[in-house]
Amino acid sequence: MSYTEKRIVESYLVLVEGLSPAIKVELIENLSKSLKAEEKATGIAFYKSFGAFGSEEPPKKLVKEINARRKFRKKEKI
Repeated sequence: MSYTEKRIVESYLVLVEGLSPAIKVELIENLSKSLKAEEKATGIAFYKSFGAFGSEEPPKKLVKEINARRKFRKKEKI
């Protein structure tokens, strides 16, 4: 944990100290739910990243096609 992260945690703890026990429990529940949601989202995003480009054409043909469509223009001198 970096120095900045430690300072952020300490700042939040100062804020939480003044809350009632019921609110602290609710805060803990919400933090737990958010962690579970992040775990699911991270896993899904990781697996969705595979096979993002679907094409039946061979890679060499795709590269040739992309290069053929590229157009360059000369920059105007100021």
